[in-house]
Amino acid sequence: MKTKITLILFFFALIFNVQAQEKTNATYVGTVGSVEHVPSISSQTNLAPARVKEQVMQDGRASRNLIIPGKDPQIEDDYFKRNPDKMEQVLSGRAPTLVFDAAQSSSQPTDPSIGVGPNHAVVVFNTGFRIFDKSGNPLTGQISPNPTIFPNGGCCDLTISYDNAADRWVMTFLGNGAQIAVSDGPDPVNDGWYVYTIPQINDYQKLSVWSDGYYMTDNTSATNKIYAMERTKMLAGDPTAQIIGFPLPGIVTSGFYSPQALNVTNDDLPAPGGLPIVYLQDDAWSGVSQDHVKLWTVDVNWASPGSSTISAPVELTTTPFISVFDGGSFSNLAQPGGGADIDALQATIMNQAQFRKFGGHNSAVFNFVVDTDASGGELAGIRWFELRQPGDGQPWSIYQEGTYTSPDGKHAWHASMMMDVQGNIGMGYTAMAGPTTPDPTTKRVSSYYTGRYASDPLNTMTISEELIAAGNQNIPGLRYGDYSKIDLDPSNDKEFWFINEYMNNGRKDVVGVFQIAPNFNNDVGVVSIDSPVTGTLSNSETVTVTIFNYGQNSASNFPVTFQVDGGTVISETFTGTIASAETAQYTFTATANLGTVGQTYTIVAATNLAGDEDTTNDSRTKMVTYLEPNDIGVSAITSPVSGTDLTATEDIVVTVTNFGGEPQSNFDVSYDLEGTVVTEVFTGTLAGNTSTSYTFAQTGDFSALGTYNLSAYTSLPGDSDTSNDITSVIIIKQNCQPTGDCTLGDGLQLFNVTDINNPSACEGYGDFTDLVAGMEADTTYDLTITTGYGDQFIRVWIDFNDDFVFTNDETVVNNVEVASGQGSGNYTITTDLVVPAGVPSGQHLMRAKTNWNAPVPDDACEETTFGETEDYSVQIGTVGVTDNIFDENGLTILSLDNNKFDVSLKTVNYTESMNLSVYNTLGQRLLYKKLENNGNGYKYKLDMSYVATGVYLVRVGNKENGRVKRIIVK
Repeated sequence: MKTKITLILFFFALIFNVQAQEKTNATYVGTVGSVEHVPSISSQTNLAPARVKEQVMQDGRASRNLIIPGKDPQIEDDYFKRNPDKMEQVLSGRAPTLVFDAAQSSSQPTDPSIGVGPNHAVVVFNTGFRIFDKSGNPLTGQISPNPTIFPNGGCCDLTISYDNAADRWVMTFLGNGAQIAVSDGPDPVNDGWYVYTIPQINDYQKLSVWSDGYYMTDNTSATNKIYAMERTKMLAGDPTAQIIGFPLPGIVTSGFYSPQALNVTNDDLPAPGGLPIVYLQDDAWSGVSQDHVKLWTVDVNWASPGSSTISAPVELTTTPFISVFDGGSFSNLAQPGGGADIDALQATIMNQAQFRKFGGHNSAVFNFVVDTDASGGELAGIRWFELRQPGDGQPWSIYQEGTYTSPDGKHAWHASMMMDVQGNIGMGYTAMAGPTTPDPTTKRVSSYYTGRYASDPLNTMTISEELIAAGNQNIPGLRYGDYSKIDLDPSNDKEFWFINEYMNNGRKDVVGVFQIAPNFNNDVGVVSIDSPVTGTLSNSETVTVTIFNYGQNSASNFPVTFQVDGGTVISETFTGTIASAETAQYTFTATANLGTVGQTYTIVAATNLAGDEDTTNDSRTKMVTYLEPNDIGVSAITSPVSGTDLTATEDIVVTVTNFGGEPQSNFDVSYDLEGTVVTEVFTGTLAGNTSTSYTFAQTGDFSALGTYNLSAYTSLPGDSDTSNDITSVIIIKQNCQPTGDCTLGDGLQLFNVTDINNPSACEGYGDFTDLVAGMEADTTYDLTITTGYGDQFIRVWIDFNDDFVFTNDETVVNNVEVASGQGSGNYTITTDLVVPAGVPSGQHLMRAKTNWNAPVPDDACEETTFGETEDYSVQIGTVGVTDNIFDENGLTILSLDNNKFDVSLKTVNYTESMNLSVYNTLGQRLLYKKLENNGNGYKYKLDMSYVATGVYLVRVGNKENGRVKRIIVK
């Protein structure tokens, strides 16, 4: 048996090595399109100011998406959110040493980037740039990139890098392909620029510095997705500088290509060749079976460029993540107090991925946004990585990864990270109020930083969140970002400079300068009080603390103290030695008297190092409670949840919490479903002050449409607080396609409005979405209704926002009664159908619903008494004055095998992009995809094989107009 296992392992190792050795030759070889020398900025007169007028940038960021709805069902929140290290965000950070607004622009987004040299900081944004000294004083105004540096026209998407090894600046600009400007000296104000054009570049160009070239990635579906440029010749202004193009074999994207070539952080260049390129791969995408990072390596040969190669990708399996927001839509994160949802920048390795050499290894760091909330809600967090290789050209592996979440339930995203000379990581990012943030309107889009010391526990950002600058308004429009950037001051190789976008009485880019590495020689502090903890306490509790050395010198033989509730200060001596940026635990020999049941105690612990140069981080405070011994309850009901696919055998899952200090077991736990009580015995042991999930053996029946009252509770003899025993929820079984039943007769016989004259269907549901009523906003129409029975109420909605949820403010006929008090017979009335002003044009779903002997309820999915639910389509207005852009055949959806659908839309004299959206009956968008006209309309193969059975809504159109259809997944 041992021999067989060895052979199998060898077989797989052989496959891996062969795959890793596979290489693809370069697919493009050429020279730069042109080169021009531009004189220094200081020598030019009448510098054109940057364009800062309000405009939404029409770049490739809001592009195609290839999400398969339901393919990656998440049942748990992000692993690192659920399992934080005890050192997560416990170390004190320092306030930034410099903060200043560097640019102002109304472009949406501003695309801020920064490069830092020995004497200058150069800031670029979407349509301009500005140069500062190292104290934040502007040396120029906001200057237009063309013709100041780029004389050949262009658009936007500037980036800036400082090439440490060459002491030169490299700026890029999108227009006529990509333009790359390399300074001919170290002074960006007083030195000139060699400007090169690379016409092959398409969009979202990101430049990185490597030992043997400048490398640029491209957002394109074309073959060549990364280009190597001959750095040595470009530094010299040589027009024969070569460029080499490569594909990225095996790449899978959501439609937006944002791989990153590693950028060398400092002046310590690696050996030529072996340039790594990284990109995330989400198993929600077609063709990806598990979450991972792909890594390719590029080897150029400038003497024989056609023999240059790119490797097959190595797959680095990651901890599972959710990188998809809103089915791929770019309208994601709700801003506090209202306003547009803004872009989470999903499926994007954020600018920049950084490389650094150390004595025994090389490191690479990068990040991307993830949704840490596996439920229908969203909470943006930052998944970050450090990769390592033993040396130049050696294999890479994941050394550590983590997910950073902002305190107080805030969203965190739009990050950029880098390592300093000591291996400490600094990470700047954006945060704003999330769904549970207290006082959310005070937490608008703002700039923050966090970080970790090199010796800290792996996978953990240990430094507490530090504010760089607080925004005072919401971002207008959904475009935000698209990127930020962090750079390192080469003067000390420790000081981070971070730039990102916020609102400060207008859309601005703010710079914050901060440092992780110690500045002081002598600086220690208590970072946590590890014991005692809330629970069953005593009058002689052991006190243990963790101490961190923030200073550059080792520390030993210093006092450490604690006191309880402001009482006597207990002082003892820490006799061990703590090296710089290291932690140590200390347990006091004296104990604390915490012996009163029900009392909460405040413990303060501190260091008292002689000559401590920063006393603000010396102490920590902790509150602990001596809990009542016996107190348990159900704190949450986690399953089932409201939806359309509830069954007769649903698991009832609850969270049981031991609020007391003593362990509990063998107690009753019960649920009450509409008066039916099920009681079972919790046989495990639940420790004090902890929670656990409990699944009842007896399932619940939620198969019928309607509302269910469900409560769950515990029963513990001698429970000291019964007020926290029980939790209740309301579960709604929804179904927007009730079964038709013609044996009940026909209460609604005729529905007649504008272009619709329909004899209606049986009791239950009728799909008449192929019948389209032409209407205009701010107009009242006559609606004629004929019924076969009296006491009929009718209500009509139009789903103006196309989310498959009919809300009260979308009601256009509100419970008109037909034949009050009458029995059987034909009754006809005419009433007003009012289309409000200002509603979106285009095609929308219209729902008519009846109920006998009572008003139609607010819930348009609720089954009514002898009533009908009928769906139609309505066309509000047209594009242009008189012409409709849609072909008379409109939107067609052909059902294929295995719950796949062929979506097709034809237009008339219209070739611009269209958006496809798919919604479930709860109004949740499952898919958003941008479609391009293929010369014969718009087509898409929709894969719904991973979603639950039920009814879904498909819309294809633009912002002004669209077509909607229902589909049924079986």
